Amino acid sequence: MTAAASTANAYLRTRVMTASREELRLLLLEGAIKFARQAREGLIAKNFEQVFSGTDNARNIVMELITTIRSEPNPELADQVRALYTFMYVRLTEASFEKDLAKFDEVLGLLDYERETWIMLMNKLAAERGDAPAEPAEAAPAPARRGPLSIEG
Repeated sequence: MTAAASTANAYLRTRVMTASREELRLLLLEGAIKFARQAREGLIAKNFEQVFSGTDNARNIVMELITTIRSEPNPELADQVRALYTFMYVRLTEASFEKDLAKFDEVLGLLDYERETWIMLMNKLAAERGDAPAEPAEAAPAPARRGPLSIEG
């Protein structure tokens, strides 16, 4: 491992260990986006090891997002969000097996939208508590908008 990689790993480890629950969820979303993009780029480059690795990591993170949703505050909303993440998980699998850029793009659009929504919620909660607004862990280019998304039934 290089010195730069070791430093980056130490920084990430510290960041994770000191993050709030809201910040941890943001880090998970950003990780899923990073790995889904990696898989997409691998597909374009016909680097199928990169496609597999990126897809596998993105799906593992999406599964973590699914299993960490708490039902207590709003069971119906929790079920809808779980269904959205489950859709993303299945779509990532299909995108990888079918070598389908459009399916990767669909998942990336949903993840980017979820990330933006989560940051808005974090900022609202911070304002209510009198804290500083949330800062994204890494800037991600905004996806092309296809119109508003809704998880309401």
